[in-house]
Amino acid sequence: MNKIPLETLFSFRDIDNVKFRFNLRMGDELNALEIFDRGLMDKLVQGQYWNYEKKKSFARGQTTLGFARYNEKDLWLLFHVGRVTKDLNVLNGIGYEHEDIPEYEKYIGRVVIRFKNKSQNLVRRARSVIEHCEVVQVLPQVYESNLFPGYDKVNISWSQMKNNLKKEGWRAALENQKGVYLITDTSNGKMYVGSAYGELMLLGRWQSYVNSHHGGNKGLLGVDKYHIEKNFRYSILDIFKSTVDDKTIINREAWWKNVLLTRQFGYNHN
Repeated sequence: MNKIPLETLFSFRDIDNVKFRFNLRMGDELNALEIFDRGLMDKLVQGQYWNYEKKKSFARGQTTLGFARYNEKDLWLLFHVGRVTKDLNVLNGIGYEHEDIPEYEKYIGRVVIRFKNKSQNLVRRARSVIEHCEVVQVLPQVYESNLFPGYDKVNISWSQMKNNLKKEGWRAALENQKGVYLITDTSNGKMYVGSAYGELMLLGRWQSYVNSHHGGNKGLLGVDKYHIEKNFRYSILDIFKSTVDDKTIINREAWWKNVLLTRQFGYNHN
């Protein structure tokens, strides 16, 4: 599409009461775009409303737009539009409560702008920068990457798993690997260790959790599906080539159950 000014999409009634935040990384962890792609919106929004140690970022009543650095240096993806409802008077921490602005929800994860930030300050008054922000693309759907992060970096919620298993990169990585995986209930710390060596291997096993929530596991049959969707996280402990004997995977599964005590304190029943 043709490049258009950002203010064409956002009809701010009081431009002097609007601020932009250009987010690169969240602390020492993943960059902001990777966090968005993993669906960790709470983490992104916490970063959006973080105050520096000696300076406040926003004030009560201000509208804030959050951008994550996109695939090129001066490109940014919109991930948040909100309004500050309360100043918590906190420095070096999350400083505000906010409310989302529903009229702009349709643009979240879709609007890509070009802006060259010539200041070290990543929180900018809209009045001073908006004329230098141009929309270069409105994505047809919310941005997502097909890239698989690596077996040792998988740590996803049920909803993220449901979404990721639709992606070609994830499917290709999981359907040819046997493995031992871990399910963690973040509400109580209970864990479940499982193994995957049947049809489609890890992909097939995890797809069964998407379809049924419990995957047919005795220890999970009685857990409410809404509890699973809200609290369960899925990670990978070991991976094996498809040619490895199934008994090796089963033995490794038993070893992890013993180490993590998931029979005594978790969801494993055997």
